[in-house]
Amino acid sequence: MGPNQAVAVGPNQIDIPKWDWFERRNAPWGGTAYVLLGTLPHSGRIRGVLAESMDQPHLIEAMDKVMRRLGGTAHVWRTDRLSTVITVGTRDVQPSFAPVAKHYGAVVEPCPPRRGNRKGSVESSVRFSSGRWWRTLTAKDPESAQVSLDRFLATTGDARPRRGPAGERTTVGALADAEPLMALPWAPYPATICDERTVADNATVAFRGNRYSVPPGLSGSVLEVRHRLSTSTLEVHAPSGALVARHVLAPAGSGIVQRLPEHRAALEAAVLAAFTTARPCDRKANRPPGPEALAEAARLLGTEGREVTVDLAVYGELVTA
Repeated sequence: MGPNQAVAVGPNQIDIPKWDWFERRNAPWGGTAYVLLGTLPHSGRIRGVLAESMDQPHLIEAMDKVMRRLGGTAHVWRTDRLSTVITVGTRDVQPSFAPVAKHYGAVVEPCPPRRGNRKGSVESSVRFSSGRWWRTLTAKDPESAQVSLDRFLATTGDARPRRGPAGERTTVGALADAEPLMALPWAPYPATICDERTVADNATVAFRGNRYSVPPGLSGSVLEVRHRLSTSTLEVHAPSGALVARHVLAPAGSGIVQRLPEHRAALEAAVLAAFTTARPCDRKANRPPGPEALAEAARLLGTEGREVTVDLAVYGELVTA
Protein backbone atom coordinates (compact mmCIF):
# COMPACT_ATOMS: atom_id res chain seq x y z
CA MET A 1 0.00 0.00 0.00
CA GLY A 2 1.42 3.40 -0.99
CA PRO A 3 1.86 6.25 1.52
CA ASN A 4 -0.88 8.30 -0.18
CA GLN A 5 -3.50 5.57 -0.18
CA ALA A 6 -6.24 5.20 2.41
CA VAL A 7 -7.90 2.12 3.82
CA ALA A 8 -11.62 2.04 3.20
CA VAL A 9 -13.70 2.50 6.34
CA GLY A 10 -17.37 1.61 6.23
CA PRO A 11 -20.10 3.90 7.57
CA ASN A 12 -20.40 1.90 10.80
CA GLN A 13 -16.71 1.20 11.24
CA ILE A 14 -14.67 3.38 13.58
CA ASP A 15 -10.97 3.91 13.03
CA ILE A 16 -8.53 2.67 15.70
CA PRO A 17 -6.33 5.51 17.02
CA LYS A 18 -2.74 4.64 17.78
CA TRP A 19 -0.65 6.24 20.50
CA ASP A 20 3.05 6.71 21.05
CA TRP A 21 5.49 9.10 22.69
CA PHE A 22 8.46 10.77 21.13
CA GLU A 23 11.03 12.57 23.23
CA ARG A 24 13.76 15.00 22.32
CA ARG A 25 16.61 16.05 24.60
CA ASN A 26 17.98 19.58 24.84
CA ALA A 27 14.67 21.33 24.34
CA PRO A 28 14.95 25.12 23.76
CA TRP A 29 13.50 25.70 27.24
CA GLY A 30 15.84 23.17 28.85
CA GLY A 31 15.45 19.53 29.77
CA THR A 32 13.64 16.98 27.62
CA ALA A 33 10.49 17.51 25.58
CA TYR A 34 7.90 14.71 25.71
CA VAL A 35 5.26 14.71 22.97
CA LEU A 36 2.34 12.28 22.86
CA LEU A 37 1.04 11.67 19.34
CA GLY A 38 -2.35 10.20 18.47
CA THR A 39 -2.88 9.02 14.89
CA LEU A 40 -5.99 7.91 12.98
CA PRO A 41 -4.56 5.32 10.55
CA HIS A 42 -7.41 5.55 8.00
CA SER A 43 -6.91 9.23 7.27
CA GLY A 44 -3.46 9.81 8.73
CA ARG A 45 -4.62 12.74 10.87
CA ILE A 46 -2.18 13.49 13.69
CA ARG A 47 -2.61 15.46 16.84
CA GLY A 48 -0.02 15.91 19.58
CA VAL A 49 0.40 17.35 23.06
CA LEU A 50 3.56 18.26 24.97
CA ALA A 51 3.82 16.89 28.50
CA GLU A 52 6.24 17.46 31.34
CA SER A 53 6.86 13.75 31.88
CA MET A 54 5.65 10.36 30.70
CA ASP A 55 4.15 9.16 33.98
CA GLN A 56 0.55 7.96 34.05
CA PRO A 57 -1.21 11.18 35.14
CA HIS A 58 0.58 13.20 32.45
CA LEU A 59 -0.22 10.46 29.92
CA ILE A 60 -3.93 10.58 30.81
CA GLU A 61 -4.01 14.36 30.52
CA ALA A 62 -2.18 14.30 27.19
CA MET A 63 -4.47 11.57 25.77
CA ASP A 64 -7.56 13.57 26.71
CA LYS A 65 -6.19 16.69 25.03
CA VAL A 66 -5.21 14.75 21.90
CA MET A 67 -8.66 13.17 21.62
CA ARG A 68 -10.35 16.54 21.97
CA ARG A 69 -8.12 17.86 19.19
CA LEU A 70 -9.08 14.85 17.04
CA GLY A 71 -12.76 15.49 17.73
CA GLY A 72 -13.60 12.19 19.45
CA THR A 73 -12.37 8.73 20.31
CA ALA A 74 -12.77 5.16 19.14
CA HIS A 75 -13.87 2.00 20.89
CA VAL A 76 -10.36 0.51 20.59
CA TRP A 77 -7.04 2.12 21.46
CA ARG A 78 -3.84 0.56 20.17
CA THR A 79 -0.72 1.41 22.16
CA ASP A 80 2.86 0.35 22.32
CA ARG A 81 3.73 -1.67 25.42
CA LEU A 82 3.88 1.44 27.58
CA SER A 83 4.67 0.57 31.20
CA THR A 84 2.06 3.15 32.31
CA VAL A 85 -0.64 1.33 30.32
CA ILE A 86 0.37 -2.33 29.99
CA THR A 87 1.83 -4.53 32.72
CA VAL A 88 5.43 -5.23 31.75
CA GLY A 89 5.92 -8.64 30.14
CA THR A 90 2.20 -9.26 29.60
CA ARG A 91 -0.74 -8.08 27.52
CA ASP A 92 -2.70 -7.06 30.61
CA VAL A 93 -3.81 -3.48 31.12
CA GLN A 94 -2.49 -1.83 34.27
CA PRO A 95 -5.17 -1.91 37.01
CA SER A 96 -4.72 1.83 37.48
CA PHE A 97 -5.31 2.48 33.76
CA ALA A 98 -8.37 0.28 33.29
CA PRO A 99 -10.74 2.91 34.80
CA VAL A 100 -9.32 5.46 32.36
CA ALA A 101 -10.26 3.39 29.32
CA LYS A 102 -13.68 2.72 30.86
CA HIS A 103 -14.19 6.46 31.42
CA TYR A 104 -13.82 7.04 27.67
CA GLY A 105 -15.66 3.85 26.64
CA ALA A 106 -12.56 2.33 25.06
CA VAL A 107 -10.74 -1.00 25.06
CA VAL A 108 -6.92 -1.09 25.05
CA GLU A 109 -5.15 -3.41 22.61
CA PRO A 110 -1.35 -3.52 22.97
CA CYS A 111 0.72 -4.03 19.86
CA PRO A 112 2.04 -7.59 19.64
CA PRO A 113 5.81 -7.93 20.06
CA ARG A 114 7.88 -7.83 16.87
CA ARG A 115 4.90 -6.64 14.81
CA GLY A 116 6.03 -3.19 13.72
CA ASN A 117 3.34 -3.01 11.01
CA ARG A 118 0.67 -2.84 13.73
CA LYS A 119 1.89 0.62 14.72
CA GLY A 120 3.43 1.75 11.46
CA SER A 121 1.11 4.74 11.13
CA VAL A 122 2.10 6.28 14.44
CA GLU A 123 5.78 5.58 13.78
CA SER A 124 5.36 7.46 10.51
CA SER A 125 3.70 10.28 12.44
CA VAL A 126 6.69 10.47 14.77
CA ARG A 127 9.10 10.75 11.82
CA PHE A 128 6.92 13.37 10.13
CA SER A 129 6.43 15.51 13.24
CA SER A 130 10.00 15.35 14.48
CA GLY A 131 11.48 15.95 11.03
CA ARG A 132 9.15 18.68 9.77
CA TRP A 133 8.19 20.45 13.01
CA TRP A 134 10.72 19.81 15.78
CA ARG A 135 13.84 20.55 13.74
CA THR A 136 12.61 24.03 12.79
CA LEU A 137 10.92 24.90 16.10
CA THR A 138 11.72 28.42 17.32
CA ALA A 139 9.55 28.49 20.47
CA LYS A 140 11.38 29.15 23.74
CA ASP A 141 8.81 27.69 26.16
CA PRO A 142 6.45 24.66 26.15
CA GLU A 143 3.30 26.79 25.84
CA SER A 144 4.51 28.47 22.64
CA ALA A 145 5.72 25.10 21.34
CA GLN A 146 2.22 23.64 21.86
CA VAL A 147 0.66 26.48 19.86
CA SER A 148 3.21 25.86 17.11
CA LEU A 149 2.54 22.11 17.07
CA ASP A 150 -1.24 22.61 16.89
CA ARG A 151 -0.86 25.03 14.00
CA PHE A 152 1.55 22.76 12.12
CA LEU A 153 -0.60 19.62 12.41
CA ALA A 154 -3.83 21.45 11.54
CA THR A 155 -2.33 23.05 8.43
CA THR A 156 0.65 21.21 6.99
CA GLY A 157 -0.37 17.89 8.56
CA ASP A 158 -4.00 17.96 7.37
CA ALA A 159 -3.07 19.28 3.91
CA ARG A 160 -1.07 16.19 2.93
CA PRO A 161 -2.48 14.55 -0.23
CA ARG A 162 -4.26 11.21 -0.02
CA ARG A 163 -6.34 8.91 -2.20
CA GLY A 164 -9.92 8.17 -1.19
CA PRO A 165 -11.56 4.72 -1.25
CA ALA A 166 -12.48 5.20 -4.92
CA GLY A 167 -9.04 6.49 -5.87
CA GLU A 168 -10.07 10.14 -5.94
CA ARG A 169 -7.66 12.83 -4.85
CA THR A 170 -8.27 14.18 -1.36
CA THR A 171 -6.39 15.29 1.74
CA VAL A 172 -5.77 14.01 5.25
CA GLY A 173 -8.10 16.64 6.67
CA ALA A 174 -10.98 15.78 4.33
CA LEU A 175 -10.72 12.07 5.09
CA ALA A 176 -10.51 12.69 8.82
CA ASP A 177 -13.56 15.00 8.85
CA ALA A 178 -15.63 12.14 7.42
CA GLU A 179 -14.51 9.58 10.00
CA PRO A 180 -17.10 8.50 12.60
CA LEU A 181 -15.74 8.95 16.12
CA MET A 182 -17.44 8.47 19.47
CA ALA A 183 -18.21 11.52 21.58
CA LEU A 184 -15.96 12.27 24.53
CA PRO A 185 -17.03 12.69 28.16
CA TRP A 186 -17.61 16.30 29.15
CA ALA A 187 -14.62 16.21 31.53
CA PRO A 188 -11.29 14.36 31.48
CA TYR A 189 -10.60 11.43 33.76
CA PRO A 190 -9.83 12.94 37.20
CA ALA A 191 -6.16 12.03 37.46
CA THR A 192 -3.92 14.21 39.64
CA ILE A 193 -0.87 15.91 38.10
CA CYS A 194 2.03 16.26 40.57
CA ASP A 195 5.15 18.28 39.76
CA GLU A 196 7.99 19.60 41.92
CA ARG A 197 8.80 23.30 41.81
CA THR A 198 11.45 25.49 43.48
CA VAL A 199 10.21 28.65 45.19
CA ALA A 200 11.62 31.81 43.60
CA ASP A 201 12.92 34.86 45.49
CA ASN A 202 9.57 36.63 44.95
CA ALA A 203 7.75 33.85 46.86
CA THR A 204 6.11 32.24 43.83
CA VAL A 205 6.24 28.87 42.06
CA ALA A 206 5.96 28.38 38.31
CA PHE A 207 3.34 26.17 36.65
CA ARG A 208 2.64 26.10 32.91
CA GLY A 209 3.57 29.64 32.04
CA ASN A 210 2.17 31.32 35.16
CA ARG A 211 3.39 31.93 38.70
CA TYR A 212 1.49 31.28 41.94
CA SER A 213 2.26 32.76 45.34
CA VAL A 214 3.31 30.98 48.52
CA PRO A 215 4.03 32.47 51.97
CA PRO A 216 7.33 34.43 52.16
CA GLY A 217 10.38 32.83 53.70
CA LEU A 218 10.34 29.69 51.51
CA SER A 219 12.76 30.87 48.80
CA GLY A 220 14.80 27.97 47.44
CA SER A 221 12.52 25.33 48.94
CA VAL A 222 11.16 22.54 46.74
CA LEU A 223 7.37 22.26 46.90
CA GLU A 224 4.90 20.04 45.08
CA VAL A 225 2.16 21.50 42.89
CA ARG A 226 -0.92 19.34 42.31
CA HIS A 227 -3.69 19.78 39.77
CA ARG A 228 -6.63 17.39 39.56
CA LEU A 229 -7.95 17.15 36.01
CA SER A 230 -11.52 18.42 35.52
CA THR A 231 -11.03 20.94 38.36
CA SER A 232 -10.01 24.61 38.15
CA THR A 233 -7.72 24.69 41.19
CA LEU A 234 -4.00 24.31 41.80
CA GLU A 235 -2.67 23.21 45.18
CA VAL A 236 0.84 23.73 46.53
CA HIS A 237 2.02 21.23 49.14
CA ALA A 238 5.05 21.03 51.39
CA PRO A 239 7.26 17.89 51.30
CA SER A 240 5.39 16.73 54.41
CA GLY A 241 2.11 16.84 52.47
CA ALA A 242 0.76 19.90 54.28
CA LEU A 243 -1.25 22.29 52.12
CA VAL A 244 0.64 25.55 51.62
CA ALA A 245 -1.62 27.38 49.15
CA ARG A 246 -4.61 26.85 46.89
CA HIS A 247 -5.13 28.93 43.74
CA VAL A 248 -7.59 29.22 40.88
CA LEU A 249 -5.79 27.83 37.84
CA ALA A 250 -4.94 30.47 35.22
CA PRO A 251 -4.91 29.70 31.47
CA ALA A 252 -1.62 28.07 30.49
CA GLY A 253 0.97 30.43 29.05
CA SER A 254 -0.78 33.63 30.21
CA GLY A 255 2.26 34.97 32.07
CA ILE A 256 0.11 35.80 35.11
CA VAL A 257 1.51 36.24 38.61
CA GLN A 258 -1.34 35.16 40.88
CA ARG A 259 -0.83 36.25 44.48
CA LEU A 260 -3.30 35.62 47.29
CA PRO A 261 -4.20 38.66 49.46
CA GLU A 262 -2.74 37.10 52.60
CA HIS A 263 0.50 36.29 50.77
CA ARG A 264 0.72 39.83 49.42
CA ALA A 265 0.25 41.30 52.89
CA ALA A 266 2.83 38.95 54.42
CA LEU A 267 5.36 39.71 51.66
CA GLU A 268 4.87 43.48 52.09
CA ALA A 269 5.37 43.10 55.86
CA ALA A 270 8.56 41.10 55.32
CA VAL A 271 9.95 43.67 52.86
CA LEU A 272 9.11 46.64 55.11
CA ALA A 273 10.60 44.87 58.15
CA ALA A 274 13.89 44.60 56.29
CA PHE A 275 14.22 48.40 56.15
CA THR A 276 16.32 50.08 58.87
CA THR A 277 16.93 53.61 60.20
CA ALA A 278 20.53 52.86 61.19
CA ARG A 279 23.32 55.11 59.91
CA PRO A 280 24.47 53.98 56.45
CA CYS A 281 27.95 52.64 55.90
CA ASP A 282 30.74 55.16 55.24
CA ARG A 283 31.20 54.97 51.48
CA LYS A 284 34.58 56.73 51.53
CA ALA A 285 36.23 54.97 54.43
CA ASN A 286 39.89 53.93 54.24
CA ARG A 287 39.94 50.16 53.77
CA PRO A 288 43.44 49.10 52.64
CA PRO A 289 43.98 45.50 51.56
CA GLY A 290 44.72 43.12 54.40
CA PRO A 291 47.62 40.66 54.72
CA GLU A 292 45.66 37.83 53.09
CA ALA A 293 44.78 39.99 50.07
CA LEU A 294 48.37 41.18 49.66
CA ALA A 295 49.71 37.62 49.89
CA GLU A 296 47.23 36.41 47.26
CA ALA A 297 48.11 39.33 44.97
CA ALA A 298 51.81 38.48 45.31
CA ARG A 299 51.13 34.85 44.50
CA LEU A 300 49.12 35.72 41.39
CA LEU A 301 51.18 38.63 40.03
CA GLY A 302 54.70 37.72 41.17
CA THR A 303 57.18 40.60 40.79
CA GLU A 304 54.61 42.69 38.94
CA GLY A 305 52.48 42.76 42.05
CA ARG A 306 55.04 44.66 44.14
CA GLU A 307 54.08 48.07 45.46
CA VAL A 308 55.25 50.90 43.18
CA THR A 309 57.83 53.28 44.80
CA VAL A 310 58.59 56.62 43.09
CA ASP A 311 62.16 57.90 43.52
CA LEU A 312 62.04 61.70 42.99
CA ALA A 313 65.83 61.92 42.46
CA VAL A 314 65.61 59.60 39.48
CA TYR A 315 62.64 61.57 38.23
CA GLY A 316 64.65 64.82 38.46
CA GLU A 317 67.50 63.34 36.46
CA LEU A 318 65.10 62.35 33.74
CA VAL A 319 63.63 65.85 33.60
CA THR A 320 67.00 67.70 33.40
CA ALA A 321 68.52 65.28 30.91
